[in-house]
Amino acid sequence: MAELKKEWYVLRAISGKEAKVKEVLDAAIKNTNLGEYVSQVLIPTEKVYTMRNGKKVLKERNLYSGYVFVEAKLTGEVMYELRNTTNVIDFLRGRSKTSLPEPLRESEVMRMLGAADDLRIPQDELANEYIVGENVKVNFGPFTGFTGEIREVNADKKKIKVEVKIFGRPTDLELENSQVERII
Repeated sequence: MAELKKEWYVLRAISGKEAKVKEVLDAAIKNTNLGEYVSQVLIPTEKVYTMRNGKKVLKERNLYSGYVFVEAKLTGEVMYELRNTTNVIDFLRGRSKTSLPEPLRESEVMRMLGAADDLRIPQDELANEYIVGENVKVNFGPFTGFTGEIREVNADKKKIKVEVKIFGRPTDLELENSQVERII
């Protein structure tokens, strides 16, 4: 009999419970013989910046809400075990109830894994490298709407010194990168 190779399958989970499903499956892989058939469980996420109380906060958001990706050999009881895991609805499969779970194509797996790797570094961090002499506009705080020129950049603390004119006099403001935007 031909040896089955591990392929990627998609489990439909209750939305918001993906992390719990991953936690339960990881524990089962470690503590039972499920580890022989299931090699990894993945929830692709992306890092997103949100504003909370005037501060930029880094959060992780699921790329595919309600789905958990599993690399497994579906033999014997493995399909039953995965399907009956807490908070799992079923495998992603064809329209008929009797259809078997379909593995993801290699191109889909590469795109999913590539997207997961690419999103490890938030894009906003790369875009916020300001340069001395650049003109910026203050978009948050008591000086909202003022424009000025960058005098100093502190990349470690993500702060910049901006010279703005208040009542015709040049005044230095120390601001966070998230408080300003480039003037284009």
